[in-house]
Amino acid sequence: MNDDLTRLSAAELATRIHSREVSAVEAAQAHLDRIEAVDGDVHAFLHVGAQAALESATLVDESLAAGTAPASPLAGVPLALKDVLTTTDMPTTVGSRILEGWRPPYDATVTSRLRAAGITILGKTNMDEFAMGSSTEYSAYGPTHNPWALDRIPGGSGGGSAAALAAFEAPLAIGTDTGGSIRQPASMTGTVGVKPTYGGVSRYGLVACASSLDQAGPCARTVLDAALLHEIIGGHDPLDSTSIDAPVPAVVEAARRGAEGDLRGLRVGVVRELTGEGYQAGVQENFDAALRELEKLGAEVVEVSAPHFQYGLAAYYLILPSEVSSNLARFDAMRYGLRVDKGASAEEVMAATREAGFGPEVKRRIILGTYALSSGYYDAYYGQAQKVRTLISRDFAAAFEQADVLVSPTAPTTAFPIGDKVDDPLAMYLNDLATIPTNLAGTAAMSVPSGVAAEDGLPTGLQIMAPALGEAVMYRVGAAYEAARDAADGSAFATRAPELEVRA
Repeated sequence: MNDDLTRLSAAELATRIHSREVSAVEAAQAHLDRIEAVDGDVHAFLHVGAQAALESATLVDESLAAGTAPASPLAGVPLALKDVLTTTDMPTTVGSRILEGWRPPYDATVTSRLRAAGITILGKTNMDEFAMGSSTEYSAYGPTHNPWALDRIPGGSGGGSAAALAAFEAPLAIGTDTGGSIRQPASMTGTVGVKPTYGGVSRYGLVACASSLDQAGPCARTVLDAALLHEIIGGHDPLDSTSIDAPVPAVVEAARRGAEGDLRGLRVGVVRELTGEGYQAGVQENFDAALRELEKLGAEVVEVSAPHFQYGLAAYYLILPSEVSSNLARFDAMRYGLRVDKGASAEEVMAATREAGFGPEVKRRIILGTYALSSGYYDAYYGQAQKVRTLISRDFAAAFEQADVLVSPTAPTTAFPIGDKVDDPLAMYLNDLATIPTNLAGTAAMSVPSGVAAEDGLPTGLQIMAPALGEAVMYRVGAAYEAARDAADGSAFATRAPELEVRA
């Protein structure tokens, strides 16, 4: 029974829990057992809160037994939480030694909403340190392994959340996306990842990397599951000054409608600058096949141009490090976190602490950002990058006048071997080529599995991009494509991850 429970979608599991066919405690224990059996090889989790998870599940069961309606459509369903969102009952390390063992005094708004919805938080997942990376190799606590091939990366920075889904350790997860950190791991692990509109999900309690880019979002194995989670965590939050004061788009209704398989009347724009040269053959082949499926569903596929997207990578790697330089200045060894008492002055203690506490990629980006913001270089670097950001936003606006959604491959390649690019920062940064423009513009995007590449058998992703607060049409297209893909393959992709060896 336990193995069966870990293979169910979140929606299916919720139905069984709410009908009391199975208990929330049984569901939580099944996933805790799965974590114990396979996470020694995957390393998706940094902390597992088994006791708290079972206590949370018990409360759901007691409430249902008393005849109370479920707190949410996902009450009792287990979830893996990226270790960048604060939790009072578990450490929040952000994958860094500088916050090793830190217990926050408050919950992030996303955490609070999950608890209020009766969702069982299993633990905190591994990530690139301070969400800086594309492979989850920059975690201070060791890399996460891709369940499809344990010698491969799971993507990053949210590789832990994506790997937990692919390894059937959790049916739901939360990630954060600064330049692709939800969508790129989703592509690499054959899961679904959604980057909502900037401001659509509260950033209160999300430890900042780059404040104008960071966005929390839902991760799952199906589009409907992501939609159900999206509606729970989304919505206005007065504690976040950048939060949008508007209703959450009706994404669950859109996903259910999309699954019916009718996209007539919708125009899908293929972004010319995000296909072709530089994309792995299997990635491009699966993307082309996805376009054919969308046409079969009745969508009109057109080509659009976004000429300034080619400058997105360069602009992003000036804007992000600049904000990193500012945000990480708070880790000064004076108030919380690591403190290395080495030297007589506060400056010497601070320098020794930051040297010991930050990893190489974090240091690299702090140096880049400090340089870009320095006197005499601000206008030439940071100022110019912000102008490019405006041009990219205008490209999106023009493209969305021609199409309801835009599409591209999510990542240029499938998952590459662990260690392959860790010493080549530029090669690593190129993984986010297709995902970065959405973050710069603040619009919405998702990655849906588009099959496996013929040459290596590893997952690829279809990226679907929508205007700000246009998530409903994005989910509709994603669900329609997912249903068509599964029908063509004869089975649900969400159940097809390779079986991992279970430790006795």
